[in-house]
Parts: sequence; C-alpha cells; structure tokens
Amino acid sequence: MDNPSIPKFEVGQAITHRHYAYRGVVIGIDLECRASDEWYHNNRTQPRRDQPWYNVLDQNGRERYVAEENMRVDPSNEALDNPVIASVFPTFVNGRYYRQGRN
Repeated sequence: MDNPSIPKFEVGQAITHRHYAYRGVVIGIDLECRASDEWYHNNRTQPRRDQPWYNVLDQNGRERYVAEENMRVDPSNEALDNPVIASVFPTFVNGRYYRQGRN
C-alpha cells in the first residue's frame, strides 16, 4: 500500500462494533487487511481491505478482526467485565486500557 491510512484507534482503546454492538479493546493493528482471501470472502460485512484492521478482544474474551469503518469509540467509558482483558490490561482510565501503567 503506497499511502497507508493512519489508524484512528490505538492499542488499549475501548471500542464498540457499529453493526454487532459488542464492546471490546484494541490489542493490535494492521494497516490493511492481512486475512486470507477465504476468510475475507466468508466475512459477512465485507468492508474494504485497504483500510486499517484491528485485532479486538471482545467483552467475552474472544479475539476478532475488525475493519476500522466498523468501529467507533465506546461511549460508555466503563471497563469491560472480563478477567482475560484484565489480565492483559490491568489498568483502565478514561476509556483506555494500559499494560502495567502504560502501553
């Protein structure tokens, strides 16, 4: 990709999915979709591949791969109640998670 998009979200940021309304936290970022063609074609929403995609740990502790256009900042400003998330990000302040005090 010649001009990769600048990601709008950061590792540790709490998000909600625009279509499925689950809450989660960003744990990784790809500047474009790196999933296989098979995975992509089985994805129900089929967002553009040429945008940032995020690894998100959802409120149930399940890892998901989400296109930026399907994410928004979590408006609740509340921590997710899941021990898996708490083990990865022990600190939550103002809608953002931190690993051992910082990312």
